[in-house]
Amino acid sequence: MIKVRDNAREQVMKLLANEGAPEGSFVRVGVKGGGCSGLMYKMDFDQDLKEDDKVFEDNGVKVVVDKKSFLYLVGTELDFSGGLNGKGFQFINPNANRTCGCGESFSI
Repeated sequence: MIKVRDNAREQVMKLLANEGAPEGSFVRVGVKGGGCSGLMYKMDFDQDLKEDDKVFEDNGVKVVVDKKSFLYLVGTELDFSGGLNGKGFQFINPNANRTCGCGESFSI
């Protein structure tokens, strides 16, 4: 399961409204190879489910993860920081044993 913290929920709802996202849109999260630590997080808005997608709803936000990425993201929390040290979505991943300084890549 992917958890969504309150700050992330507020920002997701704001972005969906600002972009005029169609009814039924959701947050798609995943991982891809790259970054300093080997794997990078990716996040987009989508409205098309694929056959092997895992679908979750937490804190009023529908989150979809492809089957392969789910293995790396199980138990992850999605947060949003608007602080002085950087603004953006953050993944708090209990499976990561190493992350880069900027928090955008990780390894297991």
